[in-house]
Amino acid sequence: MSFRAARQELLARTDLYGDDFCRALARAADVWLGGLLTSASGGDDRGVALLAVGGYGRGELCPFSDLDVVLVHQGRRNVDRLADAVWYPVWDEGIRLDHSVRRPKDVLAVAASDLRAQLGLLDGRLVAGDTTVVVPLLADALALWRRKAPTALPRLAGQVAARQAEHGDVAFLLEPDLKEAHGGLRDVHAVSAVAHAVPAVADQVDLEALDGPRQVLTAARVELHRLTGRATDKLLLQEQDAVAAALGNTDADALMAEVAEAGRTIAWVVDDVWRRRALWQPHRRSGGLRRRRIDPHDAAGSPDEPATPRHHPVPVEDGLAVAADNGASEVVLAGHAAVADDVTLPLRLAAVAAERGLPLGRAALETLAGRSPAPADPWPFELRQSFVRVLAAGPPAVSSLEALDQHQLLVRVLPEWQAVRNRPQRNAYHRFTVDRHLLETAANAATAAARVARPDLLLVGALLHDIGKGFPGDHTEVGTEIVSRIGRRMGFPEKDVAVLVAMVRHHLLLPDVATRRDLDDPVTIDTVAEAVGDTETLDLLTVLAEADGTATGPAAWGPWKAGLVAELVRRVRARLAGTAPALTPPSPITDRHRQLMRQVEVLGRTVLAQDTPNLTVVARDRPGLLAAVTGVLALRGLDVRSADVAGEGEFAVEIFVVEPSRGRWPAWERVGDEIDAVLRGTLPLDERLAEQDRLYGHRRRAAATPAGITVTVDNGASATSTVIEVRAPDRAGLLHDVTNALFGQDLDVTTARVSTLGDDVVDAFYVRDESGGKVTDRGRLDAVEGALRRALEREASS
Repeated sequence: MSFRAARQELLARTDLYGDDFCRALARAADVWLGGLLTSASGGDDRGVALLAVGGYGRGELCPFSDLDVVLVHQGRRNVDRLADAVWYPVWDEGIRLDHSVRRPKDVLAVAASDLRAQLGLLDGRLVAGDTTVVVPLLADALALWRRKAPTALPRLAGQVAARQAEHGDVAFLLEPDLKEAHGGLRDVHAVSAVAHAVPAVADQVDLEALDGPRQVLTAARVELHRLTGRATDKLLLQEQDAVAAALGNTDADALMAEVAEAGRTIAWVVDDVWRRRALWQPHRRSGGLRRRRIDPHDAAGSPDEPATPRHHPVPVEDGLAVAADNGASEVVLAGHAAVADDVTLPLRLAAVAAERGLPLGRAALETLAGRSPAPADPWPFELRQSFVRVLAAGPPAVSSLEALDQHQLLVRVLPEWQAVRNRPQRNAYHRFTVDRHLLETAANAATAAARVARPDLLLVGALLHDIGKGFPGDHTEVGTEIVSRIGRRMGFPEKDVAVLVAMVRHHLLLPDVATRRDLDDPVTIDTVAEAVGDTETLDLLTVLAEADGTATGPAAWGPWKAGLVAELVRRVRARLAGTAPALTPPSPITDRHRQLMRQVEVLGRTVLAQDTPNLTVVARDRPGLLAAVTGVLALRGLDVRSADVAGEGEFAVEIFVVEPSRGRWPAWERVGDEIDAVLRGTLPLDERLAEQDRLYGHRRRAAATPAGITVTVDNGASATSTVIEVRAPDRAGLLHDVTNALFGQDLDVTTARVSTLGDDVVDAFYVRDESGGKVTDRGRLDAVEGALRRALEREASS
């Protein structure tokens, strides 16, 4: 049976998962390749062998992984012909093959200069052929690896660090790379390579703890291959439900929590290995590696191997010290530490570690996990002080608090943390799990703490702003109740608790208003000023908005949104100080716009002025102009982030902030021509948009559960206009459909604000009726809402 057929049989079996599948597939590959070698050699395999390396060598062969094979020979004649007789059937099957043909000495020569080749040989095993060729080769390869370790391991560490920086963390990403990310399968293999070179690592680190998490990630990877029919390692949102069902998880959230926990454990062990790199640095006296720490009473120990010193701990504060074990400094408990009585010890341990850029001692964490008491209610002042202190350390505090969390010490002081631990957000707008997002937000806030009068409230509020996401109900409403309890338990006075509650309640206020409301409308500024209440709270919310947006992901915070929020804050601050500008905003029409109007008059066509990412469209005003413009922009692959509409005389000025969805800007003159063609009726815009949507509209979903369609009408949000807000799954041409529906209801759009949240949009439109006033008739408002719903539901029902 061919390998391809054998693979299909295995894929069809419902009783093979994870390691069992990989081993079965590796055995099938062995049988097939062994048969090819036998046929090619005529049954005479003396002096020639097939060597499996890498994942295939380990027996961890996922459905569509490469076959990594070396044909090793001892000077066999016509070896190239024999190799072709093995390789060509593999290629004919369409199997991905990483192959080479070499003598043993050449294999070792390549490995001596190629780190990847060295690592692959560590997992090498005989597939078929002459055992006497492979056994000594693998022994020599291991000896070479150990000789090269002082220079090879630092190179490996650099590659690991670069890979982790590129791919992020398995534990905290919405769509983790199961193989390449920090805490992924490649990290397990890297640690195995370290242990091959430095057996002493096994004495210092619990390598056995890696196997269970490795099995979890392998099982998910196998099902991901089986589901997609290709070699892929990134567990995308769109695949998570099916992978979860295949593995018997209750839902995708359960799967991703399991994956996150596995990634955390792997990362925890792996980081411990790399920080002990002094074990493989050359010893000053002997020039050799530190192979193991010698117990003088261990008869098996060799007196020729130098013992690695453990330096006396250096006290740093009450109950804590810094010690160097095997050359790796860490924060530890002092001998006199009152572990069972001092409730501040875990947080102070984390704070000292973060402030000094050191890891927390594993023995200290285990001791505290077993003996540290739960805090009283309310907390003593010293505990709250320690809590704020570790948060104030900024980005280094993330790993310190993660270390506490790994030993359940963070949950001990903050029981509500358990509900958000490993909790996925299931929307590509977010890049982290809830718990990591909260830690990252607090770390970001710490870097800007000097901008507020109460850094303690900023840091605690930042850490807890999304705590409600772990509980049923609206996360903001639930979060205010939870943070109220936590604030009192922490010992904050009622006035401070009220500020924390306001931070949770309004943590989205500034970015939402800035991107969805007209900042020139005085009602907008009045509404925010009333909600905020004072400049101290405004400062806290400003820093929180920036820290939260930055921690959420690149789609949540950028120059455009930052600029809008800054302008909103400036105006609200002026209002709170009693120095707000006049209620009537100045005309948005500038001299530059009037120059463009004259061009329209002379040229007789629509004129565009583009200053990335701003786009100004000037044309003779007419009904349906905004719908035509937004439709053409969608046709040309431009996403509209905001739109302002103004006019003077017979001319309309429409100002947009746009982004190219296809990575490139269009030819602007063509855009103007197409707008005019739509207005003349010679370009069937709706047909072209529908065709484009059929061809390109099936982009992968960025949200596990897309937003439902909502339409809300607010006549109190503006002094002069009715504000209509719509929320719906995003798609090409949506803004055109909405503006076209408003045009069909004889409404004039004066301002539009467009926000994208992952795969959903929240668009706000300021509209006026034929008389230039608000729409107040209930029957007409119902008709407008119905028209909008039909426009929004067109895609959902198709």
